[in-house]
Order: sequence, then C-alpha cells, then structure tokens
Amino acid sequence: MDASTTTADRIRPWVVLIALPVTIAAAALGSGFFGGTEVEASSSGALSDSATPLAPYGPAFSIWSLIYLGLAAYAVWQLLPRQRHDPRQRLLGWLAVASLVLNASWILCAQAGLLPVTVVVILLLLAVLLAIFEVLRRSRPASLVETVVVDGTFGLYLGWVAVATVANIAAFLADAGVRPTDWELPTILVLLLVAVVAALLAVRGAGRIAPALAMLWGVAWIGVGRAIGEPASATVAIAAAVVCVLIGFVTVAARLRAPAPARVAPAGRRQVAP
Repeated sequence: MDASTTTADRIRPWVVLIALPVTIAAAALGSGFFGGTEVEASSSGALSDSATPLAPYGPAFSIWSLIYLGLAAYAVWQLLPRQRHDPRQRLLGWLAVASLVLNASWILCAQAGLLPVTVVVILLLLAVLLAIFEVLRRSRPASLVETVVVDGTFGLYLGWVAVATVANIAAFLADAGVRPTDWELPTILVLLLVAVVAALLAVRGAGRIAPALAMLWGVAWIGVGRAIGEPASATVAIAAAVVCVLIGFVTVAARLRAPAPARVAPAGRRQVAP
C-alpha cells in the first residue's frame, strides 16, 4: 500500500460509492418508479413543467439520466487505487458526497411537499457544485477519462442545477402567491441573469464546455415550453433563444481566450493559474 495513502483516502471512495445508489434510489422514487407521487405532481403541481414561465419543458429533465450515468462512472473510477491519494480527488471526494446527499434530500423534500425547504436545499447543492467547479478548474485532468468522467459529469451537474435553481425559486414564489400580472418582463430579466451566470462560469472556467451545454439545454427547454406548452409566450421563447446564443458565444470566446497552463504541479498534473 502507498505510504501516502491515508485512512481518509481509503474511506472516502467507499462513502462516495455508497452515497450514489442512495441518491439514484431517491431519484427513482421521485420519478414514481416505486409508485407514489411523482415530484412534478407534488406540492399541488408547483414543480410541474407548466407551473411557471421558468419551468423547463418535460423532456429537459432527461438530462438527469446522463448526469447519473456520469456519477456512476465517477464513483467506480475514483475507487481505483491510484486515485485515492490524488490531490484533486482528495479535494473533490467529500464535496461529491455532499452533492449526492443534497440531491437525495431535495427529492424527498419535494415529494413531501416541503417547497420552501427545497429552495434551501437546492441553493446548498448549487453552492457545493460551485465549490467542485473551483476545485476542478484549478488543475487539469490527468487523462481523457478523467476529463469526461469527472470534469464533464460535474460540469453538466452544475450547469443543470444552476437553471433548476431558478425554476425552483420561481415555483416557490408562484406557490406562495407571487404572480406578477405581466410576468413576461420578470421572466426575461431572470433569463438574462442566467446568461450572466453562464458568462461568469465561462470566464472563470476558461470556457469549460459541460456547464455551458447543460445551461443551454435548460434554457432551450424553457423556450420550448413557452412556445408549445403552458404558460405560452412567444416573447419569452424568443428571449430564451437569444440567451442560448449569448451563452454559446461567451463560452466559445472564453475558450479561445483561455491562457496556457501556468505551471506544472507535482506528480505531473498540470496546474492552471487561479
């Protein structure tokens, strides 16, 4: 056994591996797989795809299948002995566990109709994923597999949760009775805020593709929902399309302007400038 491997290094991968099926089981419960109320039907339908102008259209939520698949691959990959004492994985592992626990907690709270609590939980989840983003952006992955399984998975996770947070808050406000007479302008302003967040992530992450793709996916399905679903609004659908273009443009621009790695970290891992 490598002398640099600590007790925490031996425990952490197994905690991640155990937390994953718990989260997936909660997701299956939330989808109605085990019977009972689906998340979208809970809280008097406040979380359905037609509850608010910021709700992504139904097919958007299929991205969770890809995210869970990536998390499963990550949980197995990080069990490999050589990953246990890797500095990047040491920083990431416990944050990954926190994200899985919060994910499962959100689903259980949503099913229980605790809409105000879901807002708190998803904000905590977003904060954890932003912390993961910071960990990952500070160093380059050591292989293509790590790029896809770790950076790709958590990038998609962050991008989708960023959009879902906005939708969740809108659902809570609508359920609490906050319904502007003219909701198109507030919705457009929130979509522009999403574009600003995407731009900040793009600049901070030197044009990382995965978060941008997930945010594009979420915003695009908000636009589709307003174009063909309820509540209908051609204006919001057009605004969503414009925001998608902005997100794509800023991400590509940030990637093209990204500086070369500043230095080489120990063990050959290339470190990028903060």
